[in-house]
Amino acid sequence: MIEINLLPGARSKKAARRPTVSFGSFASGLSGRLSDKFMIVAVVGVVLSVGATAFLYMSQQRRDADLQTRIEKAVVDSTRYANFLKDRYHAEAVRDTLLRQVNIIKSIDQDRYVWPHIMDEISRALPQYTWLSMIALNGTPQGSTNVVALPKTTEDPKNKGRPPKRIDTSIPLDQVSVRLSGRTVDIQALTRFMKDLEASPFLSNVQLEHSELALDQGKEVTQFQLTVAYSRPDTTVVRRVPLTLSVK
Repeated sequence: MIEINLLPGARSKKAARRPTVSFGSFASGLSGRLSDKFMIVAVVGVVLSVGATAFLYMSQQRRDADLQTRIEKAVVDSTRYANFLKDRYHAEAVRDTLLRQVNIIKSIDQDRYVWPHIMDEISRALPQYTWLSMIALNGTPQGSTNVVALPKTTEDPKNKGRPPKRIDTSIPLDQVSVRLSGRTVDIQALTRFMKDLEASPFLSNVQLEHSELALDQGKEVTQFQLTVAYSRPDTTVVRRVPLTLSVK
């Protein structure tokens, strides 16, 4: 049978329907899948991993930029202060050299009075009936050490970039020792002579090397030999007076 629709705008009951999507059924299916605890843990782990990776990357980038800025500033400061340190080391070297020269002059000035002090103290302590036959220097001659030349310094390659070694400004002083030979007619005078030498501020370490009996012009005397060390006293002990010459 043939049916004819005589009503305008009317739709046929058998017209084709458009396909529709049911979001409710999709959400219910998804919620069903997410209800599994292992799936939830996996999703949360992935989200946290991505977030942590992004955070670490950004923080590392910031740290790298900060370190790069600090390195550039350190290089600039190092270049600027290198000249200052170089000038400082040069000034210290000049100062130490001048100080060493001053100390050399002081040591020479102090050692000018070594022998006058020794002779004066020996003559002061020499008792009666005792005489000396020899006064000689014992040991290394005075002035054998070259104090004018600067001490040699060897640069260690391991210390490259470190401050240079300072110049030694101290001056080694010579050890002065004197040997005395003499004779006495009284053994107690020899003992008193040694005590008086030991009491002097300029002499110390009085040692009796040997003593023996001898004949001098038919008389029995004691022949002795002493070793005396010269000691440099404190400057407060030494009293210097100007020499005056009266002219008539």
